[in-house]
Amino acid sequence: MATTSGSSASPFQSPTLAQRILPLLRGFDWPLIAILLVLAGIGLVAMYSAGFDHGTRFADHGRNMLLAAGILFVVAQVPPQRLMSLALPLYTLGVALLVAVALFGITKKGAQRWINVGVVVQPSELMKIAMPLLLAWWFQKREGQLRAVDFVIAAAMLALPVGLIMKQPDLGTALLVLAAGLSVIFFAGLPWKLVVPPVLLAAVGIGMVVWFEPQICADGVRWPVLHNYQQQRICTLLDPTRDPLGKGFHIIQGMIAIGSGGLWGKGFMAGTQTHLEFIPERTTDFIFAAYSEEFGLVGNLTLITCYLLLVWRGLAIAAQAGTLFGRLMAAGVSMIFFAYAFVNMGMVSGLLPVVGVPLPFISYGGTAMATLGLALGVLMSVARAQHAPDEQHWRPERP
Repeated sequence: MATTSGSSASPFQSPTLAQRILPLLRGFDWPLIAILLVLAGIGLVAMYSAGFDHGTRFADHGRNMLLAAGILFVVAQVPPQRLMSLALPLYTLGVALLVAVALFGITKKGAQRWINVGVVVQPSELMKIAMPLLLAWWFQKREGQLRAVDFVIAAAMLALPVGLIMKQPDLGTALLVLAAGLSVIFFAGLPWKLVVPPVLLAAVGIGMVVWFEPQICADGVRWPVLHNYQQQRICTLLDPTRDPLGKGFHIIQGMIAIGSGGLWGKGFMAGTQTHLEFIPERTTDFIFAAYSEEFGLVGNLTLITCYLLLVWRGLAIAAQAGTLFGRLMAAGVSMIFFAYAFVNMGMVSGLLPVVGVPLPFISYGGTAMATLGLALGVLMSVARAQHAPDEQHWRPERP
């Protein structure tokens, strides 16, 4: 019998492109995607202005965002169960590479942070994801029988890579890895009696450093724990005018740019500190100063709100996860974004020492953007698992 033109397609007909793609998008957290699109838009606008006379940085920044989006999409297809199986191998690989860096790594600008494995890589970037992944795996294995010794072991697993990274030295990355790891340990149920004493001790230590700043920052005084450049950064933070044309130049110019932006900013492409090149590293670590100058307090509040929404959405995904591993992993990854933004804005504003921490989605840098894409992919994997607990669902449907 002849078929009519309005009859349905044959069951043997190949699926369309949309039919192939839609199963891969099922379960994506669209509020999270919306927040990311707003941040990406802000990042492109900020980079266009800050990198206007920096060659192809705007185009490269857009390319890096597309790369991060691709990584997000691929990692989101991997169910949390399989991510958990990768936790220990990734951590072991990361620590092995950090040891290799310490033994025969590549030194640039006084820091030994890279290693050539066919391509030059920075293993500390891997630990930003491997660390919360491993700790989430560890506490999942100990679920229902957690003891104090389990938190001690977790702290030891965290201290090893953090110590290796600080030795490179790379204080900024060490802080991010430490923040991600401590977040997982805290959300795993670390008792408050173990949280409060270190916080109070740190507060007292900071107060003593500020009070005795003239003595401890005097010429010739050496702090045993810190590298010389790290000590200088802390002393410069306490008093940038100590060396206004040298070590204090970054902080001073950053504060001038932020303050001169006022309420509404000077306008897009109208930042004088930015385009007269007073702001150092204005497309990377100090892009927040350039952004603040042109968009003012209103622009800053908009950006901060986006980051808070990103962290809130990540914690909401964590709260709804079906397993302890998913909850801890999503919570740890969410706090990575908080640490990135807090440390970068703090150092540019003169509230924290200057460290090499980029501003998420705003600062230029392919490696950092790829790491963000990986972290977001992990977060999206947990979100998708809430809608598809069966691992079989994660596989593309066969035609």
